[in-house]
Amino acid sequence: MANQTLDVRGMTCQHCVNAVETSVGALDGVDNVNVDLDNGKVKVDYDDSKATVENIRDAIEEQGYEVIPQQDQ
Repeated sequence: MANQTLDVRGMTCQHCVNAVETSVGALDGVDNVNVDLDNGKVKVDYDDSKATVENIRDAIEEQGYEVIPQQDQ
């Protein structure tokens, strides 16, 4: 089991939270998705033999939000 917390820009409301939780939660191997709207963070618990950080980022970006690379923080 692995976990990753990503900084995400563009989330402004509960619809955004639902969109991210639904898209990331649908990925094979993802066990839990927690969106912190106030701080722009998405925490994901996942099986790293089934899902990757890249899969998670892609799912978030497909919903129209920007995942901030670690070095830009």
